Amino acid sequence: MSFGRRTATFVLAAALAAPAVASASWTIEGRGFGHGVGLSQYGAYGFAQNGHGYKRILDHYYTQTEVARTGGERVRVLLDSGDGSVRFKGAGRACGKRIRPGRGYSFSADGGGVVLRGRRGDRIKACGGEAKAGHGLRIGGLGRYRGKLVARNDGGSLQVINAIGLDGYVQGVVANEMPSSWPKQALRAQAVVARSYGLATKRGGPFDHYADTRSQVYEGRASETAATNKAVAATAKEVVKYRGEPAVTYYFSTSGGRTENSEFGFSGGKRIPYLRSVKDPFDKVSPVHKWTERLSDSRMKDELGGLFEGRLERIEVLDRGRSPRIVRARVVGSAGSTRITGDTLRARLELRSTWARFRHR
Repeated sequence: MSFGRRTATFVLAAALAAPAVASASWTIEGRGFGHGVGLSQYGAYGFAQNGHGYKRILDHYYTQTEVARTGGERVRVLLDSGDGSVRFKGAGRACGKRIRPGRGYSFSADGGGVVLRGRRGDRIKACGGEAKAGHGLRIGGLGRYRGKLVARNDGGSLQVINAIGLDGYVQGVVANEMPSSWPKQALRAQAVVARSYGLATKRGGPFDHYADTRSQVYEGRASETAATNKAVAATAKEVVKYRGEPAVTYYFSTSGGRTENSEFGFSGGKRIPYLRSVKDPFDKVSPVHKWTERLSDSRMKDELGGLFEGRLERIEVLDRGRSPRIVRARVVGSAGSTRITGDTLRARLELRSTWARFRHR
């Protein structure tokens, strides 16, 4: 996902990180932080502050959906890859063999398979192409994790995977995606959307999710807090469903006052019935509900290089979404212009969102 992603903590830093440029001749006035599709985390914070429960929050951002329970699904999270070995401690069994939880062991790539080794590197057992150890592990260089460690030989290096129950996974996500000091109803909403997103976006192959913003930020047991674990427990096995199936519950930091339709929030996005633009009445609590950037001509020229010829004259917005975030724009030069997506413009100029207006003097 996630896009989200430790977003709320980073927003304040982002709000303070853009000093005015003395020679600035471009002013960019914008709103929000993130892609704008689904749940606004600061909006959820505001809803909770105003006495609304987590189900009301979810109903607001994901139209035509319901909160329902799911089963005892498990997920597999890729924690690391590339190294030839991984150390671990705390397991009572590994590779089908009893071992001592208080001792350190390792899995290492060996030919096309995986070998279990002792703390001094002594070979204990060949495990085949994939080896398992668990539960409740400390994984060298990574930290403490619930569930099982799976080490898979991937062309001579190891894929280090955490196989874990869905709620255990969510425990390791929520504290990394929303500050644990936030109201409990906002934390509960985050727990349900993290669970829904984790279930709806499982991928094929040897693992289901990455441990970073390509999926959701997951740092295992060491990152958990009492407040976020209470939110997970209070919403145990609950997910957002649309027509009986788990919804892809996108979320982001700050809407700026209105969320965006799914077909406009992402380049190449498609229309999803439950991801519609809605007003976000309590989003003003965010420090980047509104923001302003001031850039010099030379900075704009450098960042937009290759998209225009001659002198940079203006940014012409061609299409806006419902919010209104920029969907398509034209970078206009005195001798040539280029059409680009709003996402490309945002990335080039390192803007907080595509909800932006440009002025040039």
